Amino acid sequence: MKKPGLLAVMVLGMLVAVALMPAMAQDVVADGAVPAAAEPEATAGSGSFFSVVAGSGLLGGFLWLTIFGAAAAGVYFAVDCGITVRSSRIMPEILVSNVNESMAEGDVLKALQYCENEPGPLANVLTAGFSQVEEGFDVIQEAVATSADLETERIMQKLTWLAVVGNLAPMLGLLGTVQGMILAFSNLAGGTPDVGLLAMNISQALYTTAAGLVIAVPCVAAFYAFRNTASTIVLKMEAMTMELIKDLRNVEVIED
Repeated sequence: MKKPGLLAVMVLGMLVAVALMPAMAQDVVADGAVPAAAEPEATAGSGSFFSVVAGSGLLGGFLWLTIFGAAAAGVYFAVDCGITVRSSRIMPEILVSNVNESMAEGDVLKALQYCENEPGPLANVLTAGFSQVEEGFDVIQEAVATSADLETERIMQKLTWLAVVGNLAPMLGLLGTVQGMILAFSNLAGGTPDVGLLAMNISQALYTTAAGLVIAVPCVAAFYAFRNTASTIVLKMEAMTMELIKDLRNVEVIED
């Protein structure tokens, strides 16, 4: 999946918050208090998640926008890792079978062609080795090791984005908590606090904290699960690569 797909998913999550912006604007009053005529209606809607989001104001609306965007990004990266971090995707069985057959026949060029037809981490590592067949086995080993490190880093970079979302989500929730508490104490400092508005501010502080944790916990869990899976697959890939190129040990370079 490409970056435009990520942007589409994030925008989809953000549109949920954007749809609530008109309701947020209606709840903003110049003096920071809810008019007496609207107080019963506001109290009836208070307590639900959507009423808290709608009543969080413009700054709170932007904060919820980023939280929804983080949630969409977490889903995107989790699905992306679930698709790419698989043994069948990194080490296709058909590629291993074809390369084994070609190496048994002593046809390195045929094995190289199979690798070019099945692009992927294992194919890239084998291609790096087969391309150096005329340089000797030591050069082949060095090329394979370098390519394996590069492919491993590429796989791990995908997982890093899950960790980034898992670390940012609680911070966004904490920022919402701080904003909610600031608004709550500002209401108390007015002398005669509006109980409904005070409860709304505290609810926002708690909801943003909960939202950040709800996003972070699955992302962190998915990160460690995919990382362990990727480490296991990479070790198998390196062992399989050495097994596939071992026949090149006895290849002699013949100069014309």
